[in-house]
Amino acid sequence: MARSRKKLGQILVAQGTINAEQADQGVKHAKETGKRVGEALIDLGIVDEMQVIKALAAQYGMKYVDLSNDKVRKLIDDSALDKSVMRKNLVIPLGKSGGKMRIAIHDPMDLEMLDNLRFRLNMDIEPMLATKSQIKGYLEGEAGGGGVAGAGSLTADPAPDQQGSLVTDSIDRSIDRSLDRSMDRSIDVSSEDSPVVKLVNRILDEAVRNRTSDIHIEPMEDRVRLRYRIDGVCVERDNLPKRMQNAILSRLKLMAGMNIAEKRIPQDGRIKIFVDEVGIDFRVSACPAYHGESVVLRILRPDAVRIGLENLGFEAENLETFNRIIRRPNGIFLVTGPTGSGKTTTLYSALDVLNRPDRKIITAEDPVEYNFEGINQCQVREGIGLTFPSILRSMLRQAPNVILVGEIRDREVGEIAIQAALTGHLVFSTLHTNDAPSAMTRLIDMGIKPFLVASSIQAVMAQRLIRVLHKSKQLADESDLDPKYLNLIRLKMEDAIGKVYKAVPTDEAPSGYKGRKAIFEMMIMNSEIRDLAFNRAPSSRIRKAAITAGMKELVEDGRTKVLNGVTTPEEIARVSQAE
Repeated sequence: MARSRKKLGQILVAQGTINAEQADQGVKHAKETGKRVGEALIDLGIVDEMQVIKALAAQYGMKYVDLSNDKVRKLIDDSALDKSVMRKNLVIPLGKSGGKMRIAIHDPMDLEMLDNLRFRLNMDIEPMLATKSQIKGYLEGEAGGGGVAGAGSLTADPAPDQQGSLVTDSIDRSIDRSLDRSMDRSIDVSSEDSPVVKLVNRILDEAVRNRTSDIHIEPMEDRVRLRYRIDGVCVERDNLPKRMQNAILSRLKLMAGMNIAEKRIPQDGRIKIFVDEVGIDFRVSACPAYHGESVVLRILRPDAVRIGLENLGFEAENLETFNRIIRRPNGIFLVTGPTGSGKTTTLYSALDVLNRPDRKIITAEDPVEYNFEGINQCQVREGIGLTFPSILRSMLRQAPNVILVGEIRDREVGEIAIQAALTGHLVFSTLHTNDAPSAMTRLIDMGIKPFLVASSIQAVMAQRLIRVLHKSKQLADESDLDPKYLNLIRLKMEDAIGKVYKAVPTDEAPSGYKGRKAIFEMMIMNSEIRDLAFNRAPSSRIRKAAITAGMKELVEDGRTKVLNGVTTPEEIARVSQAE
């Protein structure tokens, strides 16, 4: 179905609403502004909202409803959903039919919202398309006043001051008093007017605006600790009152589609919200701990994996080698490193380069974090038997050119990936090792035969993420340079003076750093390294052979970035495990 679905521009042309030239204008404007084609065409004044929504209905095989029609308005069932839920999601219930609740929506692609409504209503729904302006007009005029961006709106209020308390500074004092009065009783964690809902919304908003990668909500004995991971480093943001713990955790679990009543076992879920008109996904993990469930929200930005190879941090030589490897017709290319070292971003950036109409690309991931148009992405679901091995076997019958395996975790997955590489496929995958040479011994330790490892691997790249100096940086003088860190990155004091910069904290960048880039260690397989792998040589011997063949170690790539003013010796020593 998805492959045969026509594009919106094609449908509008076929309907005679626009011509081919206007469709091309819309596509171009959409790419320039980051908007959808329908929105772009409306911006240009080529079509109106009604024409776009009717074309979307045709595109997705959905019914279109005109909310200005008296017959349609008589179907509206305001009692089916809370008014705040209708305003937040911009939806209108249109009564039951055939055991399903009919819901007027304006965005057919917001699948998370539809899932949340199914969960809330506890029944199947039949989405129907109506214009956004008609839905907003009804909700503002008849469903309770104040407009859509009411008190619970995610973007109605400014982000909180980074140094202030989320409870006392970002939320009105009346909300805190309400919490004092009601925390000992049952609290509504679904109404947008609830104090807890407003607090959680503020936390999510602030984290996204402060470039946070993870939100950590950790119950302690007498408080709830809130931490943000910014540029790879955890920063304590606030200590929330212990009395708010259950309500905050329940709200997050409700938003993520988890079982609120279950607190004994780990759970996973997802949240999707809009912050500053950008759709942001949160991958949510709840794990039982001594003082209550610890919740971590991983923030997934849609543009995070489309930053381009040049912006990842490759030096010219490594970038040229990387581009050459990913264009090989077959073999395995592995990216290694610990969790959070940017492996997925690197591989997706490679797929973005290779994603062309003449190549078929299939991925097996657990979970699918980012959606790419033109790539067939398969989500692992262990509970129904949809495992990495079963997906991989099915992939090979799909005649792909490129395969991405999210992670080689065991012998079975490794052997199938190797067989795919040996039968003419280019395979990308990740592995958890500290450096590139260790990948050989790791695969053999899994039980994969050494001759298969030696013959199938084309290259292994290890990487780490380092913080990048903010523009406020200053040249370091001799008193600023610590000989210990210079020694760790193998840099002499005389070579560092006049070339090495130091971090200068500012209001915009309190740590003196802003953003991250990667450092790399690229090992290209040659006959000597293959022989060593075949003979089960230790990783230390493989490392020596790789360095002799021209491999630059992580520390060496980091030293280059220090001398180029990208980062500091302390940062390279911190992430590269220099000894």
